[in-house]
Amino acid sequence: MTNKGVGILNPHFKIGLIRVVTLSDEQMLNLHGQLIEHYFPELQVESRCIDAQPTGIHDEQTEQLAVPKIIKLAKEWQGLDAIVVSCANDPAVKELREELSIPVIGAGESTALLATRYGQTFGVLGITEEIPRGYRKTFGDRIVGNCLPEGIHSTLDLPTTEGKKSVTAKALELKELGAEVIALACTGMSTIGIAKELEQVCHIPVIDPVMAEGLMTYFECLRKE
Repeated sequence: MTNKGVGILNPHFKIGLIRVVTLSDEQMLNLHGQLIEHYFPELQVESRCIDAQPTGIHDEQTEQLAVPKIIKLAKEWQGLDAIVVSCANDPAVKELREELSIPVIGAGESTALLATRYGQTFGVLGITEEIPRGYRKTFGDRIVGNCLPEGIHSTLDLPTTEGKKSVTAKALELKELGAEVIALACTGMSTIGIAKELEQVCHIPVIDPVMAEGLMTYFECLRKE
């Protein structure tokens, strides 16, 4: 399930990308990897998903179920230059960094770090009641409002018309509360490509987590070369 890179450069680094939602549709499984390859043609991304989590990670219980699955999948994967856990809560990232000799990149940490380039106050927009720890660690007390749009319970709610309306309404609310940057806190929002739409509506930077994890991965691979 390797995606073919796009652009003038040949793929140079082999990346393993872990989806934390169980997907049987190969197109959906490979979507985040294809986005990363589009942004960074030197990265060749193979995507795999964990088992038995059809709604992904959306609370503490589903994260606890996912962590050992992520660790097992990552440790069995051979011949990689880096691993990406494509989830804004960065499940198992800390544990894998302690056990693996290659870079391990989490979407949440990457998004939060990139967001600090564009402002001083932050709106975090995701699918959980609690703001993911990577964002809290990076932003501290500079977060405005809460994270969760109305009526959103899992990543499956995002592609619907009502889901997109709810995400847009929450983004506008965060801007009104003083956010200079919106950091998306669910990679499912990358799946529906909503970052550019939110920027057009809110007129402030909106950080896409898949683009951010790709950027961090590319940097880490270059640094290790």
